[in-house]
Amino acid sequence: MTIGIFPGSFNPIHMGHLALANWICEFCDLDELWFLVSPRNPLKKQSELMDENNRFRMVEIAIDGYPKFRASNFEFMLPRPSYTVNTLRELRKQFPDKTFQLIMGADNWEKMSWWKDYEELINEFSIIIYPRKGYEITIPPQYINIKKADAPLLEISSTFIRRAIKENKDIRFFLPAKIWEMRNLFDL
Repeated sequence: MTIGIFPGSFNPIHMGHLALANWICEFCDLDELWFLVSPRNPLKKQSELMDENNRFRMVEIAIDGYPKFRASNFEFMLPRPSYTVNTLRELRKQFPDKTFQLIMGADNWEKMSWWKDYEELINEFSIIIYPRKGYEITIPPQYINIKKADAPLLEISSTFIRRAIKENKDIRFFLPAKIWEMRNLFDL
C-alpha cells in the first residue's frame, strides 16, 4: 500500500489543502493520503499556531467521508520539534507493510537544504512536489525518487484565512462548512 504523507500545520485546514490532496491522491497513484498534522514546525513561530489538538480535530472533521484520506497526529508522540526525516523513518518502522511518499510544495523544495538531513531524506524516500506560484520545480536527474505533480495551482493560504477572519470577512467558501462553524477556535 502506497501512502502519501502530506505534512503541515493546517492552521487551519482549508479548501486549497483539500483540493490539492484530492488531486494528488487520485492522479499520483496513491492508495491513501495522510494529513500529518505537525505540532511544531521548526521553520515557523510557535506563537502563530492554533492549539495542535484543535488543528488535528479540524482535519478529522474536514476529511470525514472521503475513504482515501486519513488524519494523523503521529508527530504528536515524537520528540519536538518535528523533523520530517525522523517522522518518515519512524512511520516506516511502525508500518513496514506500507510505502511512504512525502508530498511537498515547490516552495519547500526550493528550501530543502534548510531541512534536517535533507540529502538522506531525498535518497531514502520518494517525494511528490506540487506547484506553488512563483517557484520553479527543478529536479536534478540523480534524484530518481522525486517526481513533479502537475496539480492545479491553488493559492489559498492559512495565513490569508486567519487574517480575513480577524478582519470579519465572510470567507465561508474557502473552508469546509464545519470548519467555518469552528472559526471561534482560531487563535487570532
